[in-house]
Amino acid sequence: MDQVLLYLSLSIAIFTFFLCCYACVRVGKFLNSVKGLDWDIIATLTGDIGTVKKSIQTLNNRINGLNSPKIDTELQNYMIQMKNGVLKPQEKELGG
Repeated sequence: MDQVLLYLSLSIAIFTFFLCCYACVRVGKFLNSVKGLDWDIIATLTGDIGTVKKSIQTLNNRINGLNSPKIDTELQNYMIQMKNGVLKPQEKELGG
């Protein structure tokens, strides 16, 4: 039983050593890839991401019909009719 535990612990230690080496290599690659970035570039990228996100939201709203031109023109026609007095809002009489 002692031999099994010895070999098991040795194999686990070797496995964790290789995992540690793999993690160090990945961290090194990441640090080399971001070495040339400064705060101006990061700010520009953040602004670009915000612009793209807003464009995608607008496109999704158009696809879903929330920003439909038909609804906008109907609303404009209704407001023009209200302004010209063609349509009068319903007034409720108060009191009795």
